[in-house]
Amino acid sequence: MVAAEGSVLRVREMRKSFPKPDNAEVRTHALDTISLSVAAGELVSFLGPSGCGKSTLLRLLTGLDTPDSGELWVGDEPITAPSAERGLVFQDPNLFPWLTVRGNIEAGLVARGVLREKRSEVDDFMRLVGLESFANAFPHHLSGGMAQRVALARALINHPKVLLLDEPLGALDAFTRMRMQDEVLRLWQARRTTMLLVTHDIDEAIYMSDRIVLMTPRPGRIERIIEVALDRPRQRNSPEFLNLRGDILELLHFAGDAH
Repeated sequence: MVAAEGSVLRVREMRKSFPKPDNAEVRTHALDTISLSVAAGELVSFLGPSGCGKSTLLRLLTGLDTPDSGELWVGDEPITAPSAERGLVFQDPNLFPWLTVRGNIEAGLVARGVLREKRSEVDDFMRLVGLESFANAFPHHLSGGMAQRVALARALINHPKVLLLDEPLGALDAFTRMRMQDEVLRLWQARRTTMLLVTHDIDEAIYMSDRIVLMTPRPGRIERIIEVALDRPRQRNSPEFLNLRGDILELLHFAGDAH
């Protein structure tokens, strides 16, 4: 296994809008003047209200959509189309139900036509996510957390320079979610892939991230970037953790609604 696979990610003056469903001549602005630089191997999370453009930003970085204006770069390469160098993991694992765990992890290699030379890596990645004993199991045999580990392995086996995580743990129960947070952190620390995480969970953002990007309501702008200067592994009940949580609640104007 090769460490430090991440790459620098840069977004400059990016804007994105969409035509309204009932009137294509009128556009809804989703993102407005987004500029951000992410260091190689950094883990950055995005927090903000629903509809502020967080998932749109990930689609643009993946190359599944194009901005109205601005620039997006991975390393020295502009982002103009999808690439295996930028992996995307959704809230739903989106596994192929007719394929085993092994088959699902192999799927990306098959699509790229490199399965023959990369087949030996499949066992490595099943071990990396702790699923070697489930190699021949089908998705309906797996728990939610196990299915999401398959999705992570399927993305990581392509050795992406950037891994984009769109609320990948949002559908899990609280206990599984905390275990999977540790799992993602373990994979990140083992490979140092640059990771961008979209989440609505403030505790998750603090627990996992090097920096937290706070987004405004639509049109999404970067309101503030917070450095998380807490030692790892982080303690969710430490005074520093709870103070930062309170600060973020205040910044998001949710403090009065917190329970």
